[in-house]
Amino acid sequence: MPPKPRTPPLPAPALRQRFRRNLLAWYRKNGRDLPWRNTSDPYHILVSEIMLQQTQVDRVLPKYHEWLGKYPSFAVLAEAAPAEVTRTWYPLGYNIRPKRLQSIAQQAVEKYDGRLPSDRETLLSFKGIGEYTAGAVRSFAFRERAAILDTNVARVLFRIFIAKGNPKIHAMKKRLWAHSEAVLPHKHVFDFNQALMDFGATHCSARKPKCPTCPMKAFCKTVRLTTFAKATAVKKPGAT
Repeated sequence: MPPKPRTPPLPAPALRQRFRRNLLAWYRKNGRDLPWRNTSDPYHILVSEIMLQQTQVDRVLPKYHEWLGKYPSFAVLAEAAPAEVTRTWYPLGYNIRPKRLQSIAQQAVEKYDGRLPSDRETLLSFKGIGEYTAGAVRSFAFRERAAILDTNVARVLFRIFIAKGNPKIHAMKKRLWAHSEAVLPHKHVFDFNQALMDFGATHCSARKPKCPTCPMKAFCKTVRLTTFAKATAVKKPGAT
């Protein structure tokens, strides 16, 4: 049997440190001022995270304020009429999200005195809270050292540290989680995770990444592969 392909190692400690330093420096200059970054209320953080699933920030901002004005706590949301909750959510779409958010509120009230627990296992027991959301709540609300991996973060880590393969397959997702955990610092976790998401959303974007001004371009594997491909490209016979 042919040998299995070798899984590339995680970034070396020196590279992790360089990445963290560059990313945090970029965030200090370019980070967005968003309302959910100015609170440590677990409910507010959870609302923002559920709203931001598959929805752009500019669409979420007005609805976030409206929602918290109408449902300021888990207790108020838990008792609201489901039809009214869905109407309030409009026009964000994906209407399973307000139903799950209300279900989480009801469970929080019934089992946890209207509070959201901070431990990973309990958070994952709520229907509608997956690994990313649990990590985000722990990191942003409770300031715990917890890795995150949403679409933007996965794109950044894949481009910079891996570059080859299919980022959408299950095995690659496991590798990306491992990379997210590896590069996570022990200090400034809140800023670091927010920086990862902002960097993917505004700089290392899906369609128009700003590679020429990227603070990671000196060690980005995707930039290296692209540069190598251009340098070794050979014109076809007869090409002008």
